[in-house]
Amino acid sequence: MATPLASRPTSAILSTLLFAFLLRSGHTPAAAFYLPGSYPHRYRPGEALAAKLLLGDRIETSPYRFSMLKNATAFLCRSDPLPPATAALIMSRIDDAYHVNLLLDTLPVVRHVKNLAAPGVLVRSTGFPVGVRADDGEYYVYNHLKLTVLVNKPRNGTTRADALMATADSVELISFAGGSKDGGGYTVVGFEVVPCSVEHDAAAIKGKKMYDELPARAAAGCDPSVVGMRVRANRPLVFSYEVAFVESGVEWPSRWDAYLEMGGAKVHWFSILNSIVVVAFLAAILLVILLRTVRRDLAQYEELGGEAGAVQADELAGWKLIAGDVFREPSHPVLLCVLVGDGVRILAMSVATILFAALGFMSPASRGALVTGMLGIYLLLGFAAGYTAVRLWKTVRHGDSAGWKRVAWRTSCAFPGVGFAVFTALNCVLWYNGSTGAVPFLLFAVILLLWAFVSVPLTLAGGLVGSRVRHVEYPVKTNKISRQVPAAQCSPWVFVAVAGTLPFGTLFIELFFIMSSLWLGRVYYVFGFLLVVMALLVAVCGEVSVVLTYMGLCVEDWRWWWRSFFASGSVAAYILGYAVYYLVFDLHSLSGPVSATLYVGYSLLMALAVMLATGAVGLAASFSFVYYLFSAVKLD
Repeated sequence: MATPLASRPTSAILSTLLFAFLLRSGHTPAAAFYLPGSYPHRYRPGEALAAKLLLGDRIETSPYRFSMLKNATAFLCRSDPLPPATAALIMSRIDDAYHVNLLLDTLPVVRHVKNLAAPGVLVRSTGFPVGVRADDGEYYVYNHLKLTVLVNKPRNGTTRADALMATADSVELISFAGGSKDGGGYTVVGFEVVPCSVEHDAAAIKGKKMYDELPARAAAGCDPSVVGMRVRANRPLVFSYEVAFVESGVEWPSRWDAYLEMGGAKVHWFSILNSIVVVAFLAAILLVILLRTVRRDLAQYEELGGEAGAVQADELAGWKLIAGDVFREPSHPVLLCVLVGDGVRILAMSVATILFAALGFMSPASRGALVTGMLGIYLLLGFAAGYTAVRLWKTVRHGDSAGWKRVAWRTSCAFPGVGFAVFTALNCVLWYNGSTGAVPFLLFAVILLLWAFVSVPLTLAGGLVGSRVRHVEYPVKTNKISRQVPAAQCSPWVFVAVAGTLPFGTLFIELFFIMSSLWLGRVYYVFGFLLVVMALLVAVCGEVSVVLTYMGLCVEDWRWWWRSFFASGSVAAYILGYAVYYLVFDLHSLSGPVSATLYVGYSLLMALAVMLATGAVGLAASFSFVYYLFSAVKLD
């Protein structure tokens, strides 16, 4: 007997709302969900297929079932009359743009939608919405699915995947036909859907049971632009589906190509060329500074000698006069070391993750592999974070490593603590609203254990090594009394804020594709482009920070530590501003306090991570520049 919607909690998410009453008692689940990428599964004609349903962090068997190569139109169920509260809840889910995500043989279902920017171009989108709100203000649910399964029949019973799985002597091929004499069977190479809202004829569905055949004319009105099944209180909902099998020339190893294909290759190349121009421009400025200005100043500085030279030296201005203060300990040195340590960790994690993904080790076919790999790499890089933070602390303190444990401990808790706090707050919001997208408490415990027994020990171990490694010896001595900084006509922090525009210009185009992947369900897999953009971003951040540091030294301002960090780290402010722009102009369907809270929370966390990574690059570049600059100065 079907379970009415009213018996479910009113805070359940979309999938529970629409499919809870489809599951009958005594239902036998389908075969276990196998690990993607292991081997192709062959289906013989007539063999049962069952689509999977993605419920938050779980994958369960959906009620949509069909047989290989058998086209059919089937009745699914008829719910009890909807209570007013349930009808209102479904309407709110439609307003919040909830989507249904189905999987078949690990392939996500896709639908083709019109591109608003180019109406003649169709865009692939995973999943389909619960329903739609029409121009008349009425709500309609997509109650009929027109499914298309693309299948491939291997020639001579052998595919390239079978050949790759051959034995070492290449004589005997491993067969996955399940005992079939023809070595055949069909592989699923595509899964498409057209959701429709159809008002079924009462006579056609009268007396129908689950999976009973429906006449083809029963769903003849399946047109996405036409709606029929209205959501109203005290009215039942009727669900049905049809499936059609189409033979395709796409082979099983290439079936993910359609999902991973990202349009706009010219746009990616334009982004890279634009970034190269920025890098070249800044490099030219640095070349002028190093080869002309700095060398000329050094030559003049070394030509000064004796009492007359001392008089001329007093008349000089610029970076040459602050040699005794340029390596003075910055304000809040512990905080600076902690931020740099976390920044190096995030940057190294990003580079390693993108590199592995570009090499194909983190395929989207393996659901969750990218996030899992990123988390694992981040934990292991705790050693690098601790080492960098303590090594910088010892350098800033002129070789004194006292207090390194405090630095290492704060490094292990700073960004992970902020990230975990934001993650916990957002997860509590999901828990409160009854969403299955909320992370279970057991996974929370696992994350805490990984941090406590992997990340923290590695960070402390890295700090221990950093405290015992020889620190960087400054090329000049630091005066006991600090030199007064001349009053500036314009605050140097204005230049710091403006400096972030150049790094942002190198990545804002790629940022659009990343945001679309995160929030619009589009697959992002052009990691080769992303790796190049990452390298250009690092170069721009380093160059911007060096130029700004040199400008500050020229006006006798020796307080460059924090400004070099934020000169490149200020790109995070522009990323946050772009996130607001993207929310207003691109996420039209995002509504409701829960969705907005999730978006704002994760955007803030992303901006913080970018600030730490780019800030670490800027500080490292500026330190190298200042060290090189003053190591060439000869003082008596």
